[in-house]
Amino acid sequence: MIKAIFFDIDGTLLSHTTRSVSVSTKEALRLLKQKGIYTFVASGRHISEMKDLPINDLDFTGYITLNGQYCFNNDGMIYDLVIDQNDINNIIHSIDKYPFPCIFVEDKLMYINYHNDVVQLVQDAISSPLPDINDLHRGYHHKIYQVIPYDIDKDKEKEILKLMPHCKATRWHDLAIDIIPKNGGKQNGIQQVLNYYGIKQNETMAFGDGDNDIDMLGFVEIAIAMGNATDNVKEVSDYITDDVDNDGIYHALSKFKII
Repeated sequence: MIKAIFFDIDGTLLSHTTRSVSVSTKEALRLLKQKGIYTFVASGRHISEMKDLPINDLDFTGYITLNGQYCFNNDGMIYDLVIDQNDINNIIHSIDKYPFPCIFVEDKLMYINYHNDVVQLVQDAISSPLPDINDLHRGYHHKIYQVIPYDIDKDKEKEILKLMPHCKATRWHDLAIDIIPKNGGKQNGIQQVLNYYGIKQNETMAFGDGDNDIDMLGFVEIAIAMGNATDNVKEVSDYITDDVDNDGIYHALSKFKII
């Protein structure tokens, strides 16, 4: 019996074609709540970003944010995991020498050192405004949960990870990556949430579409790939549903007789 379901945001709950959550997805979430099934957001996004998205009025049990590094519910934080301070020091030093746009993510803030055309392009692709500009040197004195370099090809990604040996990266756009602790990830955040609520791993289900969902989908009992998912996501999933613009979430929940 499924007791908890985890949903990615971009391309899963939220369509960037319509820039909205479909009527069928909202109805599916209502029916899940009616049946007493816990629903969680599981996203790479920061809470400040989610407040500006059309998911803000949806009623979830809790939130796994920053790819699992910061988990909370209405009562407060459930779990957090920060990036090793030496790794942060190294990337700050590198950006000082060879600048590129990069977001640092704290628990309450996320900020970037500067904007350029690439940052604008990527933010438009995920229906998000440009992040606030701030001094990355804050990272010397504040906990950093996630680092998001922009305008980064695969060779540059390898160079950055050499500077951050306690971290791993997930590419969510051709021009942007998420960097988090090696022992982090959505699956780790999910495990912490399951421990908190006393739910077993075999009582879980998840929906995703991007490569940062792969670990999550490999962890849960029933893994659903959206029809618009990457090939990598589809390969690790138990079922491929319709895409986000064609009622994919509702159809999969109906097929598995969850609703």
